[in-house]
Amino acid sequence: MREIKTEIIIDAPLAKVWQVLTDNDKYPEWNPFVVSMQGKLAQGEKLKNVLVIDGKKETFKPVITAFAAEKKLEWVGKLPLGIFTGRHYFILEKINDGQTKLRHGEQFTGWLSGLIMNKICEPTRNGFQKMNAALKLRAESI
Repeated sequence: MREIKTEIIIDAPLAKVWQVLTDNDKYPEWNPFVVSMQGKLAQGEKLKNVLVIDGKKETFKPVITAFAAEKKLEWVGKLPLGIFTGRHYFILEKINDGQTKLRHGEQFTGWLSGLIMNKICEPTRNGFQKMNAALKLRAESI
């Protein structure tokens, strides 16, 4: 398994960070990485996500595999025949009443995961970090 991990401390209460993260209708207003997310946020639901990676838009249709209010949002996207699977996650941790830690990452498996990761690892990590910074700015300014 290969993994990209990022984290950021946000100077906003956990509930506010969760509100921004799960208000997918507003993603086009602030999110430079996931510029569109359509679908119901609930376990087992399918999403239609549009990501910007290296200046190019890519559409993915993952399934939500974990949804725990104010704790975790996770989805899985796959290519057929076990070629490549990505498990994308957001985990929120309360530091204190005014600070939240966001752990944002993705775990990659599949028989072509090494080859694909060589191509997408850095642009994807950059996208995660841009999203983290934008989420921080949005949650801290509301």
